[in-house]
Amino acid sequence: MKIQCWSIGKNHESYVKEGIEDFTRRLSKYFPVEWNLIPTPKNAGMLSEMDLKKKEGETILEWLKKDDYLILLDERGQSFSSPQLADFLQARANDSVKTLVFLIGGAYGVDDAVFKRANTTWSLSKLVFPHQLVRLILAEQLYRACTILRNEKYHHI
Repeated sequence: MKIQCWSIGKNHESYVKEGIEDFTRRLSKYFPVEWNLIPTPKNAGMLSEMDLKKKEGETILEWLKKDDYLILLDERGQSFSSPQLADFLQARANDSVKTLVFLIGGAYGVDDAVFKRANTTWSLSKLVFPHQLVRLILAEQLYRACTILRNEKYHHI
């Protein structure tokens, strides 16, 4: 199973880049993983919130493959503990999912079409975080879940 982490926006800021790279490197010992940064549409500042979400949504849906399992990160989604996330990953692997796509939407969230396409909507917290921090938290939590699956010492209960 491959893991892809997608985020709309600019490159990783220097204050989180090192952490994202570190956890991505660690995670790659368990699953092939890659980051895809989806650029914001041209003239994004000229678009309404709704039009911006629609344009971003069109790009996301174009990038997705038919068999991709899409996990949308959204504060209104389902909450997982770290062990539950590990179980979720294991269940997808058991289901022979080829590619898990974790999507961090744009500044205003995602278009309804992307919500409808999502297989799962996951909330890291009821709090709203800057997208840069969400990337780091996502990388760390995926790594943590993998160490739980392997009974390694990283996660302490």
